[in-house]
Amino acid sequence: MPPHGEEPVPMAKSRVQFICQNCGTVHTRWAGKCDACGEWNTLIEEGTSGGIGSGPSGMRNARKGRAVTLTTLSGEIEEAPRIVSGIGELDRATGGGFVRGSALLVGGDPGIGKSTLLTQAAAALALRGHRVVYVSGEEAVAQIRLRAQRLNAAETPVELAAETNVEDILATIADGRRPDLVILDSIQTLWTDMADSAPGTVTQVRASAQAMIRYAKSTGAAVVLVGHVTKEGQIAGPRVVEHMVDGVLYFEGEGGHHYRILRTVKNRFGPTDEIGVFEMSDKGLREVANPSELFLGERSAKAPGAAVFAGMEGTRPVLVEIQALVAPSPLGTPRRAVVGWDSARLSMVLAVLEAHCGVRFATHDVYLNVAGGYRISEPAADLAVAAALVSSLTGLALPADCVYFGEISLSGAIRPVAHAQQRLKEAEKLGFGQAVMPASSEDKGGGQRSAFQPDTLADLVARIAGSKGRSTED
Repeated sequence: MPPHGEEPVPMAKSRVQFICQNCGTVHTRWAGKCDACGEWNTLIEEGTSGGIGSGPSGMRNARKGRAVTLTTLSGEIEEAPRIVSGIGELDRATGGGFVRGSALLVGGDPGIGKSTLLTQAAAALALRGHRVVYVSGEEAVAQIRLRAQRLNAAETPVELAAETNVEDILATIADGRRPDLVILDSIQTLWTDMADSAPGTVTQVRASAQAMIRYAKSTGAAVVLVGHVTKEGQIAGPRVVEHMVDGVLYFEGEGGHHYRILRTVKNRFGPTDEIGVFEMSDKGLREVANPSELFLGERSAKAPGAAVFAGMEGTRPVLVEIQALVAPSPLGTPRRAVVGWDSARLSMVLAVLEAHCGVRFATHDVYLNVAGGYRISEPAADLAVAAALVSSLTGLALPADCVYFGEISLSGAIRPVAHAQQRLKEAEKLGFGQAVMPASSEDKGGGQRSAFQPDTLADLVARIAGSKGRSTED
């Protein structure tokens, strides 16, 4: 009871918030649908003691700030800025190796090979004399040892633990020499005492990631966080985690194919458009030094509707086959099916062919496929797609030793694309002697190369259609 004559001090009521588990938006009351991302049944009740926008517990009593030491941009660097794993494709995707003091987020579908890749990377770094700590929150130590035996990595000095509490993990890795690399598999299983919600919620994922990133920045150790992906292919959990880390890598692949692609989406210390190509085997992941041979394997040289596209993935040229099938449609609205390319861009190419070249697809089904399950995002594939479509419609096979690249504008003109010389060199190395490419002042093609440089798409269509007459004369 308070002394006589004094008013009782009211107790602070703990405010409850509802946080979307898909996008991290905070709501003051529960609703069936999140207003920010539109997802249903994703609002979970969480307290504000460790929620988004609040600091650690006990921060209500504000303390006076402490002055920190300001320094300059120039100065000595503690050690080598990067840790090279020796796995060439992994080092390529990370921009030359793991950066000390950085945090990296690796995402991918379940069973795609994230743990296999990181186990091989941990073993390779441990053999080079680095201290590597692998912490798993999803598997027991015995399960990880079984994988290591299958990958011939069981004899490497990788330090292993199965733990999910962030404070216990930080206390464990603080013993002994500072680790060079810490791998946490996965971020969705971690939980910290600073947040009151269950593991896997937005608050726990954010708080756990924040604690590990703070450890990486303060000690100089590289931290790799593994993240699950949603049905849409995005890393599950709040998008704020992707903004907190220094790099985001996606491990991609199709279930029916052996190859895997490690794609860089964000990298503060390197390029953001590099890829690393691996092939999955019973002994783990094997590097693919020349992915063009992988995507061009077992192609039929005499089949119509197939064109070889000379593309670029970062600094690496990649040759891939684009397949088109144009067949008469019994439907009032013909089908348009695309695998590995943008369906809206296919509609654009079809419209340009109809409007400026007189090629009619209104009564035909159109199917487009990128061989090997590969995905193309650059507009330089327009010319190869158009060539494959016209080839399939006319039934005329394209030259087997010809590559295609170039962007098509809505006026039917062929626009230049970057890195033409690198595309040509890669094609020449694989035995392609001809190229259909945009006319450009700086790239005229090789001396021995037969390069056709059409000004408009109609020129290419006329060339393909004219090949029937030439083949008849031959």
